[in-house]
Amino acid sequence: MGSPESDSEVEDSMQRSTLLGGALLAVVAGLLCLIGEALGLDTQHVALVGGALGGVVGLVQERTPAMRAAGFLIGLVVAWLGFAIRALYLPDSASGRAVAAALVVVVCVLFTAGSANRLPLWTLLIGAAAMVAVYEESYTADSPAFLAQSPSAATGVLLAAGIGFLATSIQGPLRAPSNQRTEDPPAGDAPTAEEEALVPASTHEFSATEGDRA
Repeated sequence: MGSPESDSEVEDSMQRSTLLGGALLAVVAGLLCLIGEALGLDTQHVALVGGALGGVVGLVQERTPAMRAAGFLIGLVVAWLGFAIRALYLPDSASGRAVAAALVVVVCVLFTAGSANRLPLWTLLIGAAAMVAVYEESYTADSPAFLAQSPSAATGVLLAAGIGFLATSIQGPLRAPSNQRTEDPPAGDAPTAEEEALVPASTHEFSATEGDRA
């Protein structure tokens, strides 16, 4: 187990990492709101959603960053295709939305299963949720404008999520020394000179006497 001093150092380092990641996310959200109009993107409405969800993907240390980012992107594209299916083939009703939602989840699960879980399911679901969060209201208000409006929404949330992901993934995972376990030496190894010095002399004498009797 680690010493109290080392545990305290790790906790302080993790706290600094959290504060740094949070500060970067706050700056990212603010900048996206300010420059979104200049870039011609609807980032004012997606800055917090995209940045926060992208930050979650960067913070959770499961699989490689590339796999987590790929899962988020695939989930977002799957949700966009779900809107396309709704616009082309499904009625704008509760039943149509239910079918589209089920299809999106099933496709995300199939991607995870097909990748042998290298693409975490939760990253795909977060990507799908990001797309739905920023575009569902616009789609409901004007579904025939899907082809005109959805690319802007997808690009905006993808930009915000990408920056949020980078802001929180710059810090490597930290492991507390208390989680490190000291392995016992193999049974067949001979004791070192230091270990021999710690053995009481009476033990050696007892072993020698037992050898003479044998």
